Amino acid sequence: MISDRDTGLAERLIQSLEVHPAIDGVGLAGSRARGDANPLSDWDFEVKTADFPSVAGALPELVAPVEPLAQQWDRLSDHACYMLMLRGAVKVDLIFDEPHEPEPPWDVSRETLKGIDDHFWDWTIWLAAKDKSGKRKLVEVELRKMHEHLLGPLGVGELPSSIDQAVAAYIPALHRAEERLAVLVPSVLQREVLDRLAGYDYAF
Repeated sequence: MISDRDTGLAERLIQSLEVHPAIDGVGLAGSRARGDANPLSDWDFEVKTADFPSVAGALPELVAPVEPLAQQWDRLSDHACYMLMLRGAVKVDLIFDEPHEPEPPWDVSRETLKGIDDHFWDWTIWLAAKDKSGKRKLVEVELRKMHEHLLGPLGVGELPSSIDQAVAAYIPALHRAEERLAVLVPSVLQREVLDRLAGYDYAF
């Protein structure tokens, strides 16, 4: 069941996007559109445009009304996908019919550490939704990918076998990177995700 808050969020986001003259339409997609979402499921929106570069450049301004805590392009998708994390650890994906070449693992630096943190918590809430849908094999595959692309570059040696283990390995690895690079990543997104998952039997 979709709450009034969630319905309002979807309507507000669609209205914000459709003010751009090059956006031809925005439609709900994925599990929310099919009606088989669980409470942790993300919100997928297909964005139609014939002028992707123009829309892509305007996205930070277009999504500002929903006040995202994090926003970045999906590095690993084979199509362009702009990912948002909102208050309450609500994940939103804006999906475009535009090819995208998957990118290599993260290079850890002062400039990238905030993006790495945004990516980790976005990935974690998405994995938890898949886990609660019973898609254990997919979670296993994605944890291997997470280790290759994000945890490994941060110095995590052991492949996590669960979401709990991934979080337990990530947080101290992030702190070590912060100390080494003399940079502090805001913890608000971490708190939002951990608070959201607190009632779902994860041992954080």
